[in-house]
Amino acid sequence: MGTITDERIAGVLRTSVSIGVISGDHEQAGGTVSQLRDLGFDAQVMPPEQGLDAIRMGACRVFIVDSAMPGMDGFTFLEEALGLDPGAYVILVTPQYDVDSAIDAIKRGAYDFLHKPVDLARLERTLDELVDVFSQRTHIRSLEDSLFQNSQFRGIVGKSPAMLEVLDFAKKVARHYSNVLITGPTGSGKELVARALHDLSPVANARFAVCNCSALVDTLLESQLFGHIRGSFTGANDSRPGLFEYANNGTVFLDEIGETSASMQAKLLRVIQNREIQRIGSPEIKKVNIRLIAATNRDLRAEVKAGRFREDLFYRLSSIEIRVPGLTERPEDIPVLVRHFLKKYSEMYDKNLRGLTRRAQIAVLQHHWPGNVRELENVIAGAAITTTADFVDLADLPESIRKPQKPLRTLTGNPSLLNLHESRRIHIQRVLEMCRGNRVHAAKVLGIGRTSLYRFLKNSGECVGKQT
Repeated sequence: MGTITDERIAGVLRTSVSIGVISGDHEQAGGTVSQLRDLGFDAQVMPPEQGLDAIRMGACRVFIVDSAMPGMDGFTFLEEALGLDPGAYVILVTPQYDVDSAIDAIKRGAYDFLHKPVDLARLERTLDELVDVFSQRTHIRSLEDSLFQNSQFRGIVGKSPAMLEVLDFAKKVARHYSNVLITGPTGSGKELVARALHDLSPVANARFAVCNCSALVDTLLESQLFGHIRGSFTGANDSRPGLFEYANNGTVFLDEIGETSASMQAKLLRVIQNREIQRIGSPEIKKVNIRLIAATNRDLRAEVKAGRFREDLFYRLSSIEIRVPGLTERPEDIPVLVRHFLKKYSEMYDKNLRGLTRRAQIAVLQHHWPGNVRELENVIAGAAITTTADFVDLADLPESIRKPQKPLRTLTGNPSLLNLHESRRIHIQRVLEMCRGNRVHAAKVLGIGRTSLYRFLKNSGECVGKQT
């Protein structure tokens, strides 16, 4: 039995990809189709509306489109196509090349931007890149489904090394801690980590009480935590236990502990040292057996040096310290979080949201997310409410997300002297810089496969970026 050659495999894979050629010049389009068929591709001429219908029916996802056509031009088709299917691949062809249009096309989601007359060898290489992408798609989808299921742990969503390290450490200390300090920026998920610690601890079946220390003035905070007896202050019409009594033999989570006053810090230190409390207005001392988890977005070491936080309380709390990274430190978690929140709010609002359009994906990945996971969830929740389509588009996102926060540097020299390859190289370098050299993240921003990006960098002699 003979072996199947690479050429035969390539031929089979090429025929599995349908290509629509859209141009105002029907004779030229027919010639392009004949050349593609000679190379083994399945291609046909179609008008723009037929191409959009093919996308709706899932019959075609690759298009070679003339940028200048009567009626619907190539850029309008690109926008419509990606709105229908973010996974569509549009190669724009232009009679007059200029670098600004090339960069704009790529930023708006075009897979490539070619100049007439089209270099057939160049077009063949581009289409073979897409064949590679399509041949791996089924396998990648199954892997993504598996990763998505495995990226959720006790309500925490993330697969980045930074988050996996946090979860691994939490699992190790959960059975043994008495006090834990969780640090990290606002909105990064500190409370979720606290709940995971409780759920994995020996007191998982006991109560988990939460108190936001920054939301209450001292007198109310003391009553909330320690309780009070009737008549101890104006409005105390009955006696009530505090959270320390309520969660006795369980866990108390004190969020934003860095906002507490010096007098409250002294009272908390007594709870930690002696495991005892007093209700406001009561001489009775009660013993409590609690696990205490505190969280802050402040640098408590700096607060101690500045005299704003008790040193003895800090060391009592931080015998075990867990730092939760912000989204800027784990950008690879953003797509997983987006998928998680889309599923959550699709069910909540009875919608069938399938994902983000490519341009919306680019905007989300480029945003700095100062509010971290909480901000991302709010953005997806709002988009889920406003969108009327199956895909969340750029217009469904807040203005702060739609507009880039960091303007790209202008090109040096005369742009008209740059060829297409050079303009693509410059744009890819810019995206790599924005992604801090992470090639996986950069490929997602560019809307191309990781293999395609590696191949382009290799052919360009570039060594920029981490291969992660």
